[in-house]
Amino acid sequence: MKNLSQAQKKWLSLALLVAVGAGIWFIPAPDGFSVQAWHLFAIFVSTALGFMLRPLPSGGITVLAIAVALLTGTLKLGQAFTGLTSDVIWLIVSAFLFSRGLIKTGLGVRIAYLLMGKFGSSSLKLGYAFSLGDLIISTFVPSNTARSGGIVYPVVRSVSEVAGSTPEDNPRKLGAYLVMTTVHNDNMASLFTLTGAAGNLLVVSFAAQIAGVQLSWASWLLYMSVPVLIMFILTPLLMYRFYPPGVKDTSSSQLAAREKLRQLGPISRQEKMLSAIFLVAVLGWATTSLTGIKAATFALLGLALMLLFDIVSWDEVISEKSAWDVMFWMGGMYSIADNLAKMDFFTVFSSKVQASLAHVSWPVGIAVLVFVFLITTYVFASGISHILALYTVFLALAVALGVPPYLAVLALAVCTCIDQTMTHYSSGPAAVYFGSGYVKQNHWWVIGAVMVAINTVVFGTVGLGWWKLLGLW
Repeated sequence: MKNLSQAQKKWLSLALLVAVGAGIWFIPAPDGFSVQAWHLFAIFVSTALGFMLRPLPSGGITVLAIAVALLTGTLKLGQAFTGLTSDVIWLIVSAFLFSRGLIKTGLGVRIAYLLMGKFGSSSLKLGYAFSLGDLIISTFVPSNTARSGGIVYPVVRSVSEVAGSTPEDNPRKLGAYLVMTTVHNDNMASLFTLTGAAGNLLVVSFAAQIAGVQLSWASWLLYMSVPVLIMFILTPLLMYRFYPPGVKDTSSSQLAAREKLRQLGPISRQEKMLSAIFLVAVLGWATTSLTGIKAATFALLGLALMLLFDIVSWDEVISEKSAWDVMFWMGGMYSIADNLAKMDFFTVFSSKVQASLAHVSWPVGIAVLVFVFLITTYVFASGISHILALYTVFLALAVALGVPPYLAVLALAVCTCIDQTMTHYSSGPAAVYFGSGYVKQNHWWVIGAVMVAINTVVFGTVGLGWWKLLGLW
């Protein structure tokens, strides 16, 4: 397809989507599946393939999928848009808008410079400082691209340049180390809390639909805390060993950060208000099981308060196109998956797989599924697309094999974050940090594979042990 024009690639990809969808559609529905569920599955597969091939942006693919579902009578209008009323979708939208406030007020940059000025006397400490800043911000910014790529990366770049390390001149002196440390620990920041990555919120909805597992903000934090914090501590040390900086003493960068912080001046009223609003939201998310108030409610309350205190304007809210884009295409895919679940598609699918793989033990089954899920990352250019296309299928397979539901949900959820840096196109942060030019592609891929292997070992030992102690399997 290298010699084809963009228009030719677009129509060829669309033809492939139609062919795959039609191929499944006209196969008689297997025993146990209703015709409606089977037809919706055909649309689901074509949509997932569309997210991979991207003949149109994700929103365009979703419009086509919903239109086909409505025109064929597979879904009714109310069914087609159930995702737009989902708590998960509105939580994602609100959190994207939180990102706008964080960037606009300068609070994110202040946090990064504050940590650098405090702990940036060595390259190793700088690695921890950036990672910690990312972790703190991740509790209320679920877009790792906006958080790590939009807030943390510019500070990483400026500090590296102050130290005399640019992509063209001495990249390995400091910049390459900070890039790899920060972007890999962003995976842990994404996994630490339910609101650390948009994909986590999608995982939770699928977990409830397919495995009957209910996860709150507090329970997610409890389950992920121990293995995530261990990897969070190990990552800068591992990079220091495998991809070391040329300079160890970064006192000059520490002084530069303090100067930048001084230039920012005292913390503004808006930054104080935003900090208080974030605190209310995080406390609300952490206590949903006690209050019975849904997490999306606290997110919308936070957005309302940001508007009330002029932290963001309504024009800025409606101009945050990434939030509304995500709401539409993720909401559309959520609607399809939700209706498949209501039609018992995943239940029937699981029972059929369970019958055909009765001789396979669940420990072997989950190990194979984790391996295959991680390997498929190489053909995806978006973490969310990867989740939408495969998480439901792999989770249904795991449940069918007899894997304890919580273990199946959490093991595959871990995969959705640790694979974000396997390639330079696996995620938004990966593309941003690789695009800086500090790290060669072959280095990126090798380190990505090594770190995934190490993560798998840590989560496969410490994580499994922690979940066993908590009685999850």
